[in-house]
Amino acid sequence: MSFDQLITEANQLDLYKKLVFQLNKDFKLANIDLDLHEDVLPSSLKLLLHETIFKLIQEKFTEYLNLLYIIDVSESQVRALDGEDVLKLSEEVSFLILKREWQKVWFRNTYS
Repeated sequence: MSFDQLITEANQLDLYKKLVFQLNKDFKLANIDLDLHEDVLPSSLKLLLHETIFKLIQEKFTEYLNLLYIIDVSESQVRALDGEDVLKLSEEVSFLILKREWQKVWFRNTYS
């Protein structure tokens, strides 16, 4: 699944706003200021998420790890990524975060 496929599916199921809400909720739990508007464009969402994760890896690594824990991103998936290029790593981690948040929203919508 790609970023575009995920966003398309979220929009088709009318769950995009819930995805944004879930992101805001979990980032707030981790004391990280993301605060996305519910109508944020997918391209802006991708950019803001990537930027935030990049800064966390560079400047606030403990908060970054805490965020991954709160969101429940698979540790093995993160370890499987190449950590040489921090820009690329932050982009890939951003997508893992988005996928995990999408799972939560999708499951809650499907099974509640």
